[in-house]
Amino acid sequence: MSDSLQRNDPNSPTASSPHNGDGSINHDGYVNPLRDPQDKRLPRIAGPGGMVIFGVTGDLARKKLLPAIYDLANRGLLPASFALVGYGRREWSKQDFEDYVRTAVEQGARTDFRESVWQRLAEGIHFVTGTFTDDEAFDRLAAQLEELDRSRGTAGNWAYYLSIPPANFPDVCHQLDRSGLAQSGEDYWRRVIIEKPFGHDLASAQELNRIVNSVFPEDAVFRIDHYLGKETVQNILAMRFANQLFDPMWNSHYIDHVQITMAEDIGLGGRAGYYDGIGAARDVIQNHLLQLLALVAMEEPIAFTPEELQAEKIKVLRAVEPVRPFSKYTARGQYTADWQGSNFVPGLRDEEGFDPESTTETYAACTLQINSRRWAGVPFYLRTGKRLGRRVTEIALVFKSAPHLPFAETMTAALGQNAMVIRVQPDEGVLMRFGSKVPGSAMEVRDVNMDFSYSEVFTEQSPEAYERLILDALLDEASLFPTNEEVELSWKILDPIIEYWAKRGRPEGYPAGSWGPSSADHMLERDGRAWRRP
Repeated sequence: MSDSLQRNDPNSPTASSPHNGDGSINHDGYVNPLRDPQDKRLPRIAGPGGMVIFGVTGDLARKKLLPAIYDLANRGLLPASFALVGYGRREWSKQDFEDYVRTAVEQGARTDFRESVWQRLAEGIHFVTGTFTDDEAFDRLAAQLEELDRSRGTAGNWAYYLSIPPANFPDVCHQLDRSGLAQSGEDYWRRVIIEKPFGHDLASAQELNRIVNSVFPEDAVFRIDHYLGKETVQNILAMRFANQLFDPMWNSHYIDHVQITMAEDIGLGGRAGYYDGIGAARDVIQNHLLQLLALVAMEEPIAFTPEELQAEKIKVLRAVEPVRPFSKYTARGQYTADWQGSNFVPGLRDEEGFDPESTTETYAACTLQINSRRWAGVPFYLRTGKRLGRRVTEIALVFKSAPHLPFAETMTAALGQNAMVIRVQPDEGVLMRFGSKVPGSAMEVRDVNMDFSYSEVFTEQSPEAYERLILDALLDEASLFPTNEEVELSWKILDPIIEYWAKRGRPEGYPAGSWGPSSADHMLERDGRAWRRP
């Protein structure tokens, strides 16, 4: 019996057996196959298979995907036989590609670099040269994967990661179909992983879904929204549905409004060519922020299965609509040159490669309502922008003021509304704001914070979002991947706002380092509210 078979045989008496006698795994990362498959406390390890990355020489693959694959291997969550194939136009040998991947891993991996792990991973690394319309190159790719099935034991299981612009999806999908690489069988699978943007409006998203689904069935399509892979985003579900504490207050009887913010303190950073014509709303609100809204507002699922979670998110998105008139309940802007911290930074129109006459927004905010009994009358304020005061992503649930306070007005002058703030990044955690008496002889009540921080409570470092999502795709676990219906519903919500903005000319300017245009402040002031300043 080979060593690899012995290590996976629960009856093997060898010292390398994965079983520690308590149903757990040993330090090599192998899982007990006899354990309850519903027990989520033990790591889920991908079975035989491999991944092909299209666009492997791009920034996303170099900075995120390749380090994530190494980190999964280093944590024992990939099979020893895992194979990684890059596809691109460069005339690279296997060694050239190995060197490229190793450099990316050494620069970007979250876990420590271990030579033994790298050598095992490098054995399955290969590169195929070609363009997206090259029949012969895709035939060579098919031959390479067939060879890896024989030599590495990948069993015909392949995930295709399309880290490429959506304009290239039709060509790649056609070639995968033509070469027989897209077809699954009774004992092997083929899946496709797609990066955003999922179209630029409803019509293009529907066409994109049609193209992809003509080759891959919907249950084999995994649309990446990396925010859904973050631990703090998944913790929304744990907080809501594992605790009795919050559920009675999670409705319009107690919550005044909800603010969902994704702020960046950087500019375009060389992405002017990509960003012009897309803008903040398409880049962030359509996917990240509407997915966060769905997780915050959804009803409790019957079970934590992909089908049930997706069904509840779809129900919420169907009930969402933008508040009108858009002239009062939306805002957009472009950052202008100003001081950001100790640095004077250029304005958007001075960024290299950006059209100075462009009407593309770098700040977008909108007011949404959910037509359901739970959320009737509760506005959801969504905002995102570049060159803002600081980098932060958070969800703030602001509660209604107490209907009656048995204190003199002077005693509560420093008391605001209670709030629960879920910090997605960078300081992952949850903050509760409530009133407390100030020590002293007088009765004075003011706001205090109760702060839970992931980094202080848990010793284990949170995995990168791409680690979780890549592993889930290999495991056919679709809970954290938006379906085509979710994507299309999100565009239905956003399209009317974008169409309105398209008729309004150039967006309002806002100084770099500020918190956005004045119109965004007025949007909340009309309702007697104000944005949080994280």
